[in-house]
Amino acid sequence: MSPKYPDKGFVRCIEIEKPVLGNNTSDAQRLEQALKKELGSQGVKIPLYLLKTLPSFLRRWDYKARAVLFKDRQSWRLVALVSPNFIEPDKIQSHQVLGAAIDIGTTRIVIMLLDLESGQTMGETGFDNPQAVIGPDVLARIHHSNQPGGLDQLQKLVVDAVNENLSLLCREKGCETKDIYLVTGAGNTAMTHLFLGIEAFEIIREPYIPCVNIPDTLMAKEVGLEIQTHGLLFLFPNIGSYFGGDLIAGILFAGLDKKQNPCLMVDVGTNAEIVVGSGDWLIACAGAAGPALEGGVSKMGMTAGPGAIDRVTIDRLTRKVAVHTIEEKRPVGICGSGMIDLAAALFLSGMIDIRGKFSRSVCEDRLVEEAGQLSFVLVDKAHSGTGHDITLSQVDLNSLTSSKAAMYTILEVIVKNTSDLEFEDLETFYVAGTFGSFINPDSAISIGMLPDIDRSRFQVLGNSSLGGAALLLRNPSAFDRIMEIRQSITYIELNVNQEFMNMFSGAKFYPHTDRSRFPSVPIDSA
Repeated sequence: MSPKYPDKGFVRCIEIEKPVLGNNTSDAQRLEQALKKELGSQGVKIPLYLLKTLPSFLRRWDYKARAVLFKDRQSWRLVALVSPNFIEPDKIQSHQVLGAAIDIGTTRIVIMLLDLESGQTMGETGFDNPQAVIGPDVLARIHHSNQPGGLDQLQKLVVDAVNENLSLLCREKGCETKDIYLVTGAGNTAMTHLFLGIEAFEIIREPYIPCVNIPDTLMAKEVGLEIQTHGLLFLFPNIGSYFGGDLIAGILFAGLDKKQNPCLMVDVGTNAEIVVGSGDWLIACAGAAGPALEGGVSKMGMTAGPGAIDRVTIDRLTRKVAVHTIEEKRPVGICGSGMIDLAAALFLSGMIDIRGKFSRSVCEDRLVEEAGQLSFVLVDKAHSGTGHDITLSQVDLNSLTSSKAAMYTILEVIVKNTSDLEFEDLETFYVAGTFGSFINPDSAISIGMLPDIDRSRFQVLGNSSLGGAALLLRNPSAFDRIMEIRQSITYIELNVNQEFMNMFSGAKFYPHTDRSRFPSVPIDSA
C-alpha cells in the first residue's frame, strides 16, 4: 500500500508524458517538464547518474515515479527516482525514502530519522561527541586540528560515530542506511567546519574569520557519510565565528522570523546565545554564561544522564533536602537544571545569603570543610552512587553566581539597551537546548538568572537545533527561510565596558541588588 504523500515535501509523485511517434522529445526533457510542472519552478537539475538508466526505469514503471528532490540556493536538484509503488511487484522489501536530521553538538550529537514522504519521525538516538577524547571544548579541538593529521582525525571521529549510530538506529527501525537520501545538520561554526574537515584555526585567531559561512549542498559520500550512494548533505549556514547554524536552526524551529510581536530565544551551553526580535527584525549576541551549568566548573557537575541530579528541593521550615535523579538512579553528580534548583533552594531556605555565601548557622552540619574551603553536602556517601559525598563547594557556588549574573546581564543588554524593550514586552521567552528541556523557570527566576515575568510566557523548545534540521526535511520552503533569517540577523558584540560591568556587579546578588525587578521572589529570603 502506498503511503500518504505530503503536497509540498521533498518526495513528489510524478507522471511523465509517454513518447509517441512524431514527437522526438527526449526522455530527460519530458522528465524535466513533469518536474517543473510539479514544482512550479523553472530550474531543475537532473544529474548524469540518473540519465544513464532513465529510459529503462521509465518504461519499467509505466512513466510514473517518485522523485526525491532537494532545494538549494540555485535550483531544485533531483536526487533519485524510485518506484511509484511503495512495494514493487518483484520485491519483498518496501522502498522507503528516508531522511536524517543531525544536531552536531560540541558535547553531544543527536540524530533523528524521518520518513520523507509522511514527515513522521521514525526514531531518535544520541551519543557523546567522540571528539571529546581530543579536547572537551571547541578551543582545544581547534588547536588540535592545526597539528599534522589533527583535522583528519577529528573529522573521522565524528563521521564514524554518526555512521555507526545511524546504522544502529536504522537496524532498530527495520530499514537500511541506503534508504536515507537526505541529511540535514546544524552545529556551531567550529563543529560545522570540523564535521566537513575544513580548516578552523582562523575562527579563534584575530580577526576571527571562518573559512565558510554558507557551505554548499554536498554529496554525503564526499564527507564520508554512509547513506544512499547519491544522497545529499546540507549543513545550516552560520553568520560568523560565534553565531552558528545551530542558532539559525533554532530561530527557524521557534518561528521567530514569523512572529508579529517581539520574542526572545536563549540557548545555554558553553555560551549563552540569545536572539530577540520578530518578523521585522532580529538581533543576536552571545556571551560566556554557561560553563557552571554544564559540568565545566563544579567538580560534581555533569551533563544530563543517568544518575545526574536534575531536581532539588529544600523544605523552607525543616530544611530537609530532597533530590531527584535522571532514570531515578543513585546520584552520581548534578546537571545544569539541578544546579539551578539547588541554588534557588539554598537561597529561599536561607542557607545562602544575598551574596551567595553559605550561612554556617543555618546550614549547620551540612557544611563541611574540604581542602580549606566550605562545602555543602547535598548527598552523603551512604546514599550516593559514587561511594563519596556529593558536595557543592563555595568556589562552585561562586562560579554559578557569576554565570547567573552574566546570563541576566546579557539578557538585559540585548532587550533593554539594544532593542529598547522591557522584559514585559516579550510575547514569548523561549528556552532552548537540552538544558532548557529541564530548567525550572521558578528556580531560575528565584536566583536572578531569568527575568521575573509571567511564567506562562516561558516556553521550552527542547533541542531546537535538531528541530530546525528536521523541519527542513519536512518542508522545502524552509530553505528560503533559512537564507532569509541569515540575511536579516544583526549580530552585536558584547563589549565588556564599564556600564556592562556595573550591570553585572548588580546581578551578582541574589536575586539582584534591585529587588523590585523580582517581585515574585519571597522577600524574607533576602
